[in-house]
Amino acid sequence: MRLLCLDVPLPGSSPETYQPHLLEEVRHGWQLYKSGFVRDIYFRQDRLGVAIIAESDSIDTAKQALAEFPLAKVGLIDWEIIPLGPFVGWEALFAASDA
Repeated sequence: MRLLCLDVPLPGSSPETYQPHLLEEVRHGWQLYKSGFVRDIYFRQDRLGVAIIAESDSIDTAKQALAEFPLAKVGLIDWEIIPLGPFVGWEALFAASDA
C-alpha cells in the first residue's frame, strides 16, 4: 500500500525545539529508506516539514514506523497518513465516444 505521510507540528514545535533531535531524525529516516518503507521524502515548500511517500502493508504498520521518528517520540510532531491508489482516470482517454 502506497501512503502519503505529512508531518503535523504539535503545539510547542519550532526549529529551536527540533534542533536537538535532528541528527537522530535523519538517521531514523535513512533506516526507513533502506528498509523500503520510505520510497521518497521531500521538504515541504509551504512550511517547515516533510512529505514522505511510504510503502506499507497497512496504515497501522505505517503509524508504528512513523511514531518512532525522534520528533514524534518527544511529542513535537504527529503524522497525517493518506492512503493512495492507482489513478484510473486515464481510462477516460480510451472510452468510446458517442459522436
